[in-house]
Parts: sequence; structure tokens; C-alpha cells
Amino acid sequence: MIIYQVMTEEQVGKLREIDRSEHIDLIYEMQNGEMIELQAGHECPSWDEDLLHEMEGRFLLELRNGGMAIGAFDADTLVGFGVLAHQWRGEQQDRLQIDLMYVSRNYRRQGIGTKIMQTLAEEAKQRGAKYLYISSTETRSAVSFYKSNGSQLTKDVDPELFKKEPKDIHMLVEL
Repeated sequence: MIIYQVMTEEQVGKLREIDRSEHIDLIYEMQNGEMIELQAGHECPSWDEDLLHEMEGRFLLELRNGGMAIGAFDADTLVGFGVLAHQWRGEQQDRLQIDLMYVSRNYRRQGIGTKIMQTLAEEAKQRGAKYLYISSTETRSAVSFYKSNGSQLTKDVDPELFKKEPKDIHMLVEL
């Protein structure tokens, strides 16, 4: 049975329990405002130490500045998590970003990511947000997940997030 709970800074070491590996068959790219499919066909490995260190840093930064993390646990093992960023975005300052979202390979397509996203959306709404901002990796699995959970492509791309991840697919979820 999967248990969902708010995560704390002390649980940052649990992130290494996530198996983020996946086979990437298709990726998307934005061209002239349209999303096009490109064949990929490669394996994405799980964390390497540099990427894990970066994710841990982002996790801690958000929690220390008022963001929130939800973890999905199978017994004591972290099998999924999502982070709601603290920084308001958009011209109207009415958007909060889902900064990190991962579900371990063997736990995908079981509703765990959807439950995490719904919990983060509720929290964002309680904080006064009108939208969730998603800067998704360009993989078919990630984009399809967000779209199936109500995300739509946005032309109103956050410049700071675009500069960080220019290949990401930028989406909004109305709350």
C-alpha cells in the first residue's frame, strides 16, 4: 500500500531511492509554436551522483524557502515525489511551478504521479495560485502524463525557466 506524506528536509537522502530510468521512444520539440514528435529510442539511466546532488539541492532550496514536497512511500521506500516551488510566476504572479516530479520505474502507471500532482495542485490552490506551471522534460512519457492531468501547452513561457531548460515543454494547469 502506498502512503503519501509531506516530506521534510531531513528526507532529502531518500531521493536516491527513486529509479528515474526509462526507455525514451519519442521526444517533443517546439517549432513555431507547434509541438512536433521526434524519434529517440534510447535508455535514460537512473541518477548519477552529479544529477542526484543537483536534485537534492533543488529539493532543499524549495523546502527552505516555503515550497512543499509530497512523497509516495511503499513501506519505508520512496517510490515517487513531487515538489511545489515557492516562487510565484507569470505576469499576474498567479502561478506556482511543479519543480520536480518523479515516480520510480516499477511504480509508474499506477496513479502515484496523478495523486502527487493532485495534492500539489490543492496546495497551490490553497496558497492562492490560479495555475500550476509545468516545465516538463521533452519525453513522450512526461508530456503525456502532464497532459492527461489537465496540462495544456502555453505560449506564455516563463523566461527564467526557458533559459534554464530551453528544450522543455512548457504547460499550464488551470486550478
